[in-house]
Amino acid sequence: MIAVTGAAGFIGSHLAHRLARMGQELLLVDHPLVPAKQSNLEGLERFTLLGHDRFLEYLDRDSPALAGVFHLGACSSTTETDWEYLWRNNVEYSRKIWQWCARAVCPLVYASSAATYGDGSLGFDDRLLPGELRPLNPYGRSKNDFDRWALDEMAHGQPTPPSWAGVKFFNVYGAREAHKGAMASVVRQAYWQIRASGEVRLFRSNDPAYADGEQRRDFVFVEDCVDHLLWLWQRPHPPGLYNSGTGKARTFLDLTHAVFAALDIEPNVLFIDMPAAVARQYQNFTQADMSKLRAVGYDCPPTTLEQGVAATVERLCKGSA
Repeated sequence: MIAVTGAAGFIGSHLAHRLARMGQELLLVDHPLVPAKQSNLEGLERFTLLGHDRFLEYLDRDSPALAGVFHLGACSSTTETDWEYLWRNNVEYSRKIWQWCARAVCPLVYASSAATYGDGSLGFDDRLLPGELRPLNPYGRSKNDFDRWALDEMAHGQPTPPSWAGVKFFNVYGAREAHKGAMASVVRQAYWQIRASGEVRLFRSNDPAYADGEQRRDFVFVEDCVDHLLWLWQRPHPPGLYNSGTGKARTFLDLTHAVFAALDIEPNVLFIDMPAAVARQYQNFTQADMSKLRAVGYDCPPTTLEQGVAATVERLCKGSA
């Protein structure tokens, strides 16, 4: 049996469907399901579903024989300011899962975040130690704090899962984002803006080094992220932190034009001012250094932006995303 926390969410649901196709027995963990998240599990025929609080009780009470835990559940809002809430959900809860996996000798793959890299002035190298990084928001700080704790546990000889990896997701896009609202990827938001008004609204640049729309991000297709997660679970590798991106930054205009192209519509982009609250924590450039994962044997090429956007738009047009 494989456990997936955050299983009804964006990346978690894609992972659950892939594991189901592999024939794995699934223990899915999430908060009480809202309708938008419930639809992410449609098509899964056999699984056990637990609330995230009951999951910890179940682990301690029943000591299940799990072949792996994918811990993707967290508060993922980059605008959340309640530090106590973030600490409980993203740090303390993750520690409890880690400690159970160590006791049960169970492999663990968990979600970190590219938000840990802050403004990117130190680069986006997963060999950087968490103590060197300065995240721009409390969400990124919470993810970085857990990464730092995990590496400290290993460094000080404390019990660790037999195999573990913290995965730093970059700008992930794909189907099954309906529940994310304003936090959904630009691909989904651009699609619905085009449907509503025939145009896409992008933020003007807040940095003279970047022209409007030329801000660059490492946009990574969700199925590629699932490939990274499964590879780190299935293959031997040094424990630690690993980036999940493409290794190539693309502009917001590239992404927007790809959405228009997938809809066979001429591009129509309107630039709007960036809200001050966003500008304070805005990353104008992200690009995953993927050399660490490739050095340990991962060799699948990334999905191109154009291919991934076309696949996502196709799902949106069919009403299944």
